[in-house]
Amino acid sequence: MTTLERIDLHTHSNCSDGTLEPSALVAAAIQRQVQMLALTDHDTVAGCNEARAACAAAGTAAPRFIPGIELSCDWLGREIHVVGLDIDMQHEALQAHVGLLQRLRRERVAAMGHRLDAAGLPGSVLAQEILAQEGSATRMHLARALVREGHVEDTQAAFDRWLKRGRPGYVPAQWPDLAATVQCIRQAGGLAVLAHAQRYQLSAGGLRELAARFRDSGGAGIEVSIAGISPGDTDRLAALARRFGLAGSIASDFHEPGIPWRPVGRFAKLPDGIQPIHEELLRRNP
Repeated sequence: MTTLERIDLHTHSNCSDGTLEPSALVAAAIQRQVQMLALTDHDTVAGCNEARAACAAAGTAAPRFIPGIELSCDWLGREIHVVGLDIDMQHEALQAHVGLLQRLRRERVAAMGHRLDAAGLPGSVLAQEILAQEGSATRMHLARALVREGHVEDTQAAFDRWLKRGRPGYVPAQWPDLAATVQCIRQAGGLAVLAHAQRYQLSAGGLRELAARFRDSGGAGIEVSIAGISPGDTDRLAALARRFGLAGSIASDFHEPGIPWRPVGRFAKLPDGIQPIHEELLRRNP
């Protein structure tokens, strides 16, 4: 089997809350000599065909392309993200699930616009501009709009002041259940990977409970080597992978150029004793 060292199994394009077109993302990956690339936009596969075509056009310089998605779901009232890798993008159940998520996203952005109106900002105007565009509507789109209109200095300030839980513009999401989300990925022939578990602000016991539920639902892997993660969090995620028999994934969660700690293709290695999920992807895509 071919050995891969430059892998990125979690990236975003402007089909969700990234800034690069899918073909430009592929070009950036080629420049970084990425050998395997997954496009995993939030709740949409709209950019995958363009990314696949860009890889095909680039010939031997291109990475192996893995069609993917990052699905939003709920576990005990907490928003969790699950990456689906090597999915059948046309699978009927997946398409229906994505349609539901897109409707929920649009409703949420519109509701957040109304909340911002009540706080004295032109929220509904900004929300309607976002909803008129193609692709997944996200809080990041609202954050960038607030920056563009001069209401905050940067997107982090937009979340801190207006858009995160407990702030004036926040609206809770009503996502599908974790188990149903994992099963949807499996039905579409994909591998389900628990995304950036260190961000969920769970206790050690809570993380173990989440990982157990994820595995029991059919989850295949967990992101262990992630851009911007601390060594301590890496160790904790690696311990979860070993304890629950989950494969390890390497991911940047790339959204836009210019962020030095989150380039496309991090090239980080997995800790010892972790089965790489990209080995299964290589078997599927020799």
